[in-house]
Amino acid sequence: MSTQVLNGKPDDDEIPPPQRPPSPPPHTTFAARGLHAPMFSSFTPRNIRIPSPQSMNHIAWSCDGKKLGAVGIDKVVRIWNPEKSMELRQATMFSGGHSDDVDYIAWNPTHPDLFCTSSMKDRRIVFWDARQSRNVQTLQLKVAPSQLNYSPDGRTIVYTTSSKQMYILNYGKEGDEMKEQWHLSSSEPSLASTATFNNAGDGLVLTHQHEPTIRVLEYPSLTVLHSTPAHVGGCVAAALDPRGRYLASGGHDSIVNLFDVTDWICVRTITACDNAITALSFSHDGEFIAIANQGTYIDICATETGMPLHRVPSLGPAPTVSWHPSKYIIAYCGQTKIREGAPPPSAWISLFGPGMS
Repeated sequence: MSTQVLNGKPDDDEIPPPQRPPSPPPHTTFAARGLHAPMFSSFTPRNIRIPSPQSMNHIAWSCDGKKLGAVGIDKVVRIWNPEKSMELRQATMFSGGHSDDVDYIAWNPTHPDLFCTSSMKDRRIVFWDARQSRNVQTLQLKVAPSQLNYSPDGRTIVYTTSSKQMYILNYGKEGDEMKEQWHLSSSEPSLASTATFNNAGDGLVLTHQHEPTIRVLEYPSLTVLHSTPAHVGGCVAAALDPRGRYLASGGHDSIVNLFDVTDWICVRTITACDNAITALSFSHDGEFIAIANQGTYIDICATETGMPLHRVPSLGPAPTVSWHPSKYIIAYCGQTKIREGAPPPSAWISLFGPGMS
């Protein structure tokens, strides 16, 4: 017997409402600070399904928010202009750079057309210019790159690997080279599952999914400045507030911690989620945090209070979530669940926010 679907969601996959914590201090509320939060409950997700037995792995916005890139399910990178269309046939396809499934996409923070992608299976990091159909550079590695993060000036990339080590790429000229390109750094790798530059570019935040602590390193010396306890059982995800106030961390324990980056003290704990955290993202103004987890929903919470504001339904567990760089819109992706008697699983991309339904 097939599973009935209502509003794009299977009716037997009921999403539990988030538990509301105690009321926050009045001075931290939106009203006290003269802010008007979006009515998230008035929006509905826009879901794009892609027939495939594999998952869509990662999704990210260009620095100007005009392009949305997604990778997974095959060797192709798909780029949309969401302001015009999110139809499958309207996506620009970039191929020829990878020989196997693509895992991750990262956009250069200083140029809206430049991005790079990585694949653990073919052990490559490929650099692209959205104005060209062919890739501009390919780096063949001895390790399997899993995540990529640019420095704020776009001239350094830190990448972590499937073996939980962090390596560095630098952009410039070496020897007799006529033009600048990406090169492997000679620095020794550091243990890390995720690595994120701070907003100034002179520090790195490292997490490890099998270690309870977060490490803060000075860059480029890689000297450890702080080691802060964060999550029992390991830290899976991290994100920095665009305002430079907070670091958010998420773990297997389903908890999100907010650290004040001045003294690295945990000032707030968000316990809205019921499952292990998979990804975190701050809105452009730092007022909201989107929390992806192993359940079929995304939680949106207020940064200054930790209060859950809305639970966004998803077509399956999302390995990633990303706020638009200037609008209250989130993008997330994944794969539908396998269900007896239901259609085969499909990859999906979803947008949630004003004008996206």
